Amino acid sequence: MPWRRVLVTLAVILPLIGLLAFGFSRDPRFISSPLIGRQAPPFALTLFDGKRISLEELRGKVVFLNFWASWCPPCRAEARDLEASWQRFKDQDIVFLGVDIQDTEAAARDFLKEFNISYPNGRDASGKIAIDYGVWGIPETFFIDPTGKITYKHVGSLGTQLIGAKVAEAKQGIITAKEGKGDYQSIR
Repeated sequence: MPWRRVLVTLAVILPLIGLLAFGFSRDPRFISSPLIGRQAPPFALTLFDGKRISLEELRGKVVFLNFWASWCPPCRAEARDLEASWQRFKDQDIVFLGVDIQDTEAAARDFLKEFNISYPNGRDASGKIAIDYGVWGIPETFFIDPTGKITYKHVGSLGTQLIGAKVAEAKQGIITAKEGKGDYQSIR
């Protein structure tokens, strides 16, 4: 009888240990976001200029939502390309919106000034927006179509060519199921 208890205990514990080990061995970059193809989580953000903006206000436009921090090397590497892309698209129904996370306000403002960033940016001091979007590395960017659906997610730095292609797809509501990957800085 004691050997049966041991077998039952092992039958329960070993699969749990195996599942746990499998989970720890997985790189989170290879876990697809459940948000792609779904409505983007709503949020309101106070911008560095003091204005407040909400995702709901942007309905009808393509939204380029970029999470960043001043201390992040890949964020610094892509900053000029993001501003150049914003200059290219700013007169269309496209909004670029930067969300600074895990940073100080002073460092974020210095970053924006250093790279002459002119598109709207605000600070997610509580981290709620980043949590709602499942951000785990920065830079992390979401493309949102005019109906409010997330069409593409990219973890890591972006170039102007990829931004142009994904903005065009978002305009048409084309969803890319596979996330893009580039250089990133883990925030965990």
